[in-house]
Amino acid sequence: MKRGVFLFTVFFLLLTGSALALRIVVLYPAASPILRALGIPDREVVGVTRHDRVYPGAIKVGSHLRPNLELIRALAPDLLIVGSRRAFPEETARKFSARIFRYDPRTLQEILTNIKALGEILGRRQAAEALVEKLSAILSRIKPLPRPVTVIYEVSATPLKVAGARSIVNDLIRVAGGRNLVTVPRKHVLISPEKVLALAPEVYIYQVGPMNRHPIPPKKRPYFRGLRSRILRVEELEFARPGLNAFSAALKLNHMFLSCVR
Repeated sequence: MKRGVFLFTVFFLLLTGSALALRIVVLYPAASPILRALGIPDREVVGVTRHDRVYPGAIKVGSHLRPNLELIRALAPDLLIVGSRRAFPEETARKFSARIFRYDPRTLQEILTNIKALGEILGRRQAAEALVEKLSAILSRIKPLPRPVTVIYEVSATPLKVAGARSIVNDLIRVAGGRNLVTVPRKHVLISPEKVLALAPEVYIYQVGPMNRHPIPPKKRPYFRGLRSRILRVEELEFARPGLNAFSAALKLNHMFLSCVR
């Protein structure tokens, strides 16, 4: 199909709301469960990153930070779902004739907005609206707290790195009724143990996963002997990925925070 005819077909089907079979490469793993929830079949997702398990038949194209551009080009995608401009710069994006969709939400509301946008692009508007309604219903179950619980969220123990104000975790904490004590406008922030002790969070959350493999529990670390916080251990892939998982994670955090203020 010639490029002009293809673009006309895309435009027509998007206007009419009809489904369109595409060749999609997903370079941000958190977006794959959204595609699955929207009903995108395996045959349409032709490429994913090496740790993406949602579409097992898709070709592995490297990591989201170091994708194999030649392999992606060989897959002839119509749509590339990528992350931030740091992960996939504009200069790289211009090398492809495929449509580029940037998935880099930092809040739960931005996730919902992205779901709606993907629904429009993929001709799955009704499925997207239903998914947004389902996720919003989860948030409606969050109970208000009498006061915000102060929190620090550990991203990695070595080096000691915590979630900043631009992390999805920051919004999870806020929505759940907490307050992130680290207000630096970055996703991840290097911090000293002394600073953590000085901030004296009521809750210290540490994640376990690819970025924090086999961490020693915080209160067993010599430098945290003076830490008086309540310690919560969470799974990184559930709490620190801006996808469908984030909504149930916020609800879980809310339950944890409620037990702290009772």
